This record gives sequence, structure tokens and C-alpha cells, in this order.
Amino acid sequence: MKALQYRTIGAAPEVVEIETPEPGPGQVRLKVSAAGVCHSDEFLMSLPEDQYTYGLPLTLGHEGAGVIDMIGEGVVGVEIGDAVAVYGPWGCGNCYTCAQGKENYCPHAAELGITPPGLGSPGAMAEYMIVDNPRHLVPLGDLDPVTNVSLTDAGLTPYHAIKLALPKLVPGSVAVVIGTGGLGHVGIQILRAMTSATVVALDVNEDKLQLAEDVGAHHAFLSDEAAVDEVKKLTQGLGAHAVFDFVGIQPTMTLGQAMVRVQGDQVLVGVGSGSLPVGMLDRPYEASLRSPYWGSRSELFEILDLARSGAVHVETEVFTLDDAPSAYEKLHAGNLRGRAVIVP
Repeated sequence: MKALQYRTIGAAPEVVEIETPEPGPGQVRLKVSAAGVCHSDEFLMSLPEDQYTYGLPLTLGHEGAGVIDMIGEGVVGVEIGDAVAVYGPWGCGNCYTCAQGKENYCPHAAELGITPPGLGSPGAMAEYMIVDNPRHLVPLGDLDPVTNVSLTDAGLTPYHAIKLALPKLVPGSVAVVIGTGGLGHVGIQILRAMTSATVVALDVNEDKLQLAEDVGAHHAFLSDEAAVDEVKKLTQGLGAHAVFDFVGIQPTMTLGQAMVRVQGDQVLVGVGSGSLPVGMLDRPYEASLRSPYWGSRSELFEILDLARSGAVHVETEVFTLDDAPSAYEKLHAGNLRGRAVIVP
């Protein structure tokens, strides 16, 4: 079968022919319908050799959807022909955290060598993929896999981040979204669907700000120093109730800290790197700083239901598996509107 693999440190991913996998006991094989392209993939492929721990070759794709076409021994609860989305942050399934469906925070996954598809295990950018356990499959029902596959991360991650901040996003509140790309433009829609907050979008160019307005942002400003003044004007000088940073590099982290209010939330969702001073005199009183990761299994059901209601959609650009390397080129160049999706 064809697969898109990262094969050499520092090199671009390649489309290659590899053996079609067979499911073992307890496993399920999917005929892949769609796979999403993510900045996390680019981050992974940018790591130097001494920091790269994901194994080579690696079939990419941690956002996956498909149709079950083969079932391993002992599998129950799913049937051949079921259309499903893949829940990506796999855990042990046995601990207290996993029992709550929060496998994204499983404390034992690393020590047991359990890794997500596309981030250590073979991912969805192939004609077929193996899912380790049927509990990691969520029914798609009538949802189009191509237009909704990205919800397994680009929807689930902002949904989880925003859900934790809901108590602060009351009528009259202001929420800031920094970065309106693959995750951020979905985050704007989630905020509009689930809160009455005024949504302010920040990004680096007018095209991205236009996307933010198209999907529901009340205000859209360039993410420069003037953005702090704009947010302060909207909040009578007090700052935002919540700032969701979907970039996570030093300039955006510093920007977010400058505009969060007393008792506000600054939420670092992006996979960039940076640091912030923390202390009594370094941040507004009781302003929290959080770095959530992905989301729970139950939250994947919820974000898919939100899409099913029509409240959320993903702007997508579709590529064939043969053209998948060019999707990463466009991602790196910042030329994608929303999310790239690979269709084998």
C-alpha cells in the first residue's frame, strides 16, 4: 500500500510503498477515508536528531477517519463497514485517568511505550491503518469523513481548551484567539457556539483575519503590540477573560500575558516554545496559565455532535496521497486556509 512517511531526519516526508498491515488480536484495520495535516507533524519533523524520539520510518497522520475493513481476534462492539473517526491520544485504558476517558493524560502511556498514531505509531496517511483497540474509534454516522476528520485534533484540542474556561466566559466577557489557522478558526466557532463572549481574533495578515471574521469573530486585529491596546479598549482597560494561544511561540505568549485580566485564563495550545515569568508581581492576580493537551474520548463525541448540529465546520483543502508532501510545503509557507486533508 502507499503511505506518507518521515524517513530521514531533516528531510521532507516521502510517499512510499509498504506492506499492508494485518490486525492482531484486539486490533481493528481501517481503510482510510481521510487524514489531517497538522503543525504538530511539522514540529516533529523539525526536531534535531538528538531530540527526535518517534522512530523511523514513521507513517504520519494523527487525525484519521475510515471504514472498518478487518477485525482482529477478540474484537467486539464494532462491525466491518462501520464509518469511524480515530481518537488519537492512546493510553493504557486501565488506570483511573483512562477510566474517565482522559487517555490524553494517561500517566502510564510513556512508560508502556504507547504512542499516538502518527506520533510514534503508524498513522493515517496511508491506504490502511491499524487501530490498537476499538475503544479508540468513534462513530462518524452521517458526517463526511473528509470535511470532519480534522475535528479529531483541530476540533477536539480547542474544544477541550475552551471547555475548561467556560466558567469565565459569561455574558459580557471577552475571549481572545491568537492564531486563526487550523485550530484557531475552529476555536472561534466553538466559542461562538458555546459562549456569549465577545470573540477577538489576532493573526499576522489580513487573509487570516478575514478567515476569522468569516467564521464568526466579532473583531479581528493584527497580532502586534497595538493589539493589546485594542483589547484593553474593548474591556475598559481590564483585559481579556481568556486568551487562547494557538501558536505558542515567545511573541504570542508575551502578547497573551499582556492582555489577560485579573483572574483571567491564558491557555497555551500551540506547540511552539517560549517561557513566561510567573510570580506575584509578574502576572495579574490569580490569572491562570494552562497548557492543555488534546482532549478526552467523551469530548470527541461532543465536538462531532457540535459539527453534526451545524455549529462548527473545518475549512479544508484536499490533497491526494501522492500530493501529500505539497500539503506540508503549503503548511510551512502559511498558505493554507484552515486545514489540509489527505484523501488516499
